[in-house]
Amino acid sequence: MARKTPARKKSRSKKVRRICIMTGGGDAPGLNAVIHAVVNRATRTYGWEVVGSEDGFEGLIQAPRNGKVVPLDRQRVKGIAMQGGSILGCSNVANPWAYPKKHKDCTRYFDMHRTMLKHIEHHGIDAMIMVGGDGSMSMAQKLWELGVPTVGVPKTIDNDLAGTDRTFGFDTALHHATWAIDALHTTAHAHDRVMIAEVMGRHAGWIALHAGIAGGADIVLIPEIPYDVKRVIRKIRSLGGRWSSYGLIVCAEGAYPGGGRISVKRKAGKQVEGLVGHQAKLGGAGEHLRSLLAGKIPHDVRVTVLGHIQRGGSPTPFDRILAARFGSAAVDLVARSGFGRMVSLRTPHIVDVSLSEVVGQPHNVDPTGEIVEVARSLGVEMGA
Repeated sequence: MARKTPARKKSRSKKVRRICIMTGGGDAPGLNAVIHAVVNRATRTYGWEVVGSEDGFEGLIQAPRNGKVVPLDRQRVKGIAMQGGSILGCSNVANPWAYPKKHKDCTRYFDMHRTMLKHIEHHGIDAMIMVGGDGSMSMAQKLWELGVPTVGVPKTIDNDLAGTDRTFGFDTALHHATWAIDALHTTAHAHDRVMIAEVMGRHAGWIALHAGIAGGADIVLIPEIPYDVKRVIRKIRSLGGRWSSYGLIVCAEGAYPGGGRISVKRKAGKQVEGLVGHQAKLGGAGEHLRSLLAGKIPHDVRVTVLGHIQRGGSPTPFDRILAARFGSAAVDLVARSGFGRMVSLRTPHIVDVSLSEVVGQPHNVDPTGEIVEVARSLGVEMGA
């Protein structure tokens, strides 16, 4: 059950003295804003020390002498809230339960979680704040089950994490994607082409759907609605005369034709204790669609893959503020021993939910939901 986070808490915890924050998984705009908020809330309100684990779990897996668990104070985080990336670094491979090590020509995976627990004790860490997506929240849940006081902060540009209305990073990615689609309109018009913009999102179509509507796309293809290429062709052929026959398609990286498969560049790696060592790397959805359209429409078709542009750059004001709210609320959650939970946006309030309600429960686009119906009402072809 969601629970509203109370107003600012004045009393100091008698048990917590030092907390550790880490930014796991892929990077997302707003990570530094969370770090900034956590450090300021923890030091100003509760008088705690804050340290950061560099490169996700890597800092806690490595020996303490390597210096990858670093002190964070207000001076260290001053001015970072508007910066992209993470001053602590990120890692989507430093999995303590399936830690990769190169051995000759292959990679082997080792269970390093006991080493990590020893290092948490060595550094005098009383509580963990883990910032990340579904994979990081899975590990946060496992840490909590092992007895490590842990709270989660939801982060992903894909907006596919359950338990929260919005994750920070999504708004910035949407901004970048919309800007790119706006730019593609002019070159598509100039050459009377069909332009396919492939955007991120993995198995969720939030970026594609929102950017497609905002950018005035003719066709939007998302994983939640397998598409019929005949409908796509029919839509392109229905476009106007000489001055408006160009087309703009926004294709999520996880989109695929009905009866077909998701385009994958790299298969998923070893799965250990319910955690994937390497997720499948999606890619090629735009090129696959182009091949299906070849010779069937009177247009030259070009594909633009936006890729990591969507992850980069300074966070939007919305993401900075949401990240600051999450970071502050996470510290308050630690103060009242609300471990095993994740802070969450239930508009307009910041609340907290059990990690067990979040893990393995993807937040996908509802194919019959209001935002899809809005797209259809604007004449956007959804492929089915």
